[in-house]
Amino acid sequence: MHYADRLSARIEKTSPVCVGLDPILPSLPEGIEKNTAGVERFCKGIIDAVKDSAAAVKPQLAYFELLGWEGMKVFFEVCDYAQKKGLIVIADGKRNDIGSTCEAYAEAYLGKDKPIDALTVSPYLGSDGIKPFSDLCAKNNRGIYVLVKTSNPSSGELQDLPTGDEAVHEYLAQLVEGWASMALGEKSNLSSIGAVVGATYPEELKYLRTIMPHVPFLIPGYGSQGGTAQDCKPGFLGDGSGAIVNAARSILYASKGKDWQAAAAKAAETMAGELRKVLA
Repeated sequence: MHYADRLSARIEKTSPVCVGLDPILPSLPEGIEKNTAGVERFCKGIIDAVKDSAAAVKPQLAYFELLGWEGMKVFFEVCDYAQKKGLIVIADGKRNDIGSTCEAYAEAYLGKDKPIDALTVSPYLGSDGIKPFSDLCAKNNRGIYVLVKTSNPSSGELQDLPTGDEAVHEYLAQLVEGWASMALGEKSNLSSIGAVVGATYPEELKYLRTIMPHVPFLIPGYGSQGGTAQDCKPGFLGDGSGAIVNAARSILYASKGKDWQAAAAKAAETMAGELRKVLA
């Protein structure tokens, strides 16, 4: 099934919540070993806690890469576990390159045998750095999320620079919509090519939605970064579809005690309820 159709069906069944899997060793809760075995146990425990209320999980590759080859083994095992629990898996690696190197990155994460549904990518190299990913999306029913307007405070240093009458991120959004319009799902009318647009910039989020009507949004910045459900609302289409909202720390570390799993489940359910309320 086309990625956007699969994602839309999962959101309809659960909610637009995406849980970021950021296993920071010093932050792991009581009773969890501060090593690769603990990371695997923690991530699988979070998946079990949120599988009924969240549409997706977004494992952050940096925290697994930090643990070397054993960490990467755990990464793929966690992705496989999440898929088997019915969750959409978005690998957050922000990969990009050109030529055969880009093709290798694409195959590494979007290959048919990989337990990953989508990957975040950087657009800085232009369409040469996007096409190998989009080709595999079409071939293997996978998705990508292109960084357009990120949630971090310094994003405007480059992304807000003027290019004529537009900012860089606005011009990029037009490129993304053009790429996306050639890869639409039959049921959702959304593309396998998505965009990352932060909740911490709600006015930009609102405008970018008008530029990219066929692009599924991945919206970071909710919770610990200061974004609210109301801030996220402009990133959705009029019918309440078309986006998922990511939260990591506010769910993962809702408690660092022995009740960490129950606390994570409750935090995810609360977030789902807040999003449903503003989208109703």
